Amino acid sequence: MAEIATELVSVERMLWSGTATSVTAQTTEGEIGVLPGHEPLLGQLVDNGVVVIRTTEGEKLVAAVQGGFLSVSSAKVTILADSAVWAGEVNTSDAEARAKDASASAFERETAVSELRAVKRLQEK
Repeated sequence: MAEIATELVSVERMLWSGTATSVTAQTTEGEIGVLPGHEPLLGQLVDNGVVVIRTTEGEKLVAAVQGGFLSVSSAKVTILADSAVWAGEVNTSDAEARAKDASASAFERETAVSELRAVKRLQEK
C-alpha cells in the first residue's frame, strides 16, 4: 500500500504526524484529494472547512479547520491550519447551540457549523 508522510498542525498545537494513504481538504479552489505520488501543490484552505486523513493503519481522522494552507511535495503533505479541532473533541450539543445562537458572532456560528460538518464526516464510512 502506498503511503505519504503527513502532518496536521494548527497555530495552537501539532494535531497529528504520521503516514497516510490519502488526505482530503477543502481549499479555495474546491475539495482536493491527495494520494501518494500526487503532483506538488500549495493550496489555501477555506475557513470552516474539513480535513480527512486516512492513516496507513486504516484509521479515519477528521478535523474542522479554520483557514490555513495545504502543502504537497513528493515526500510529504503538510496541513497548516489557523485553527483546528478533531471531530471527536467536538461537543455536539454545544456546537448546535452556538450555531443557532443569534447573539454569537458570525465567526462563532460558522465555526460551530464546521465542527458539526466534521462530526458528520467522521460518522460516514
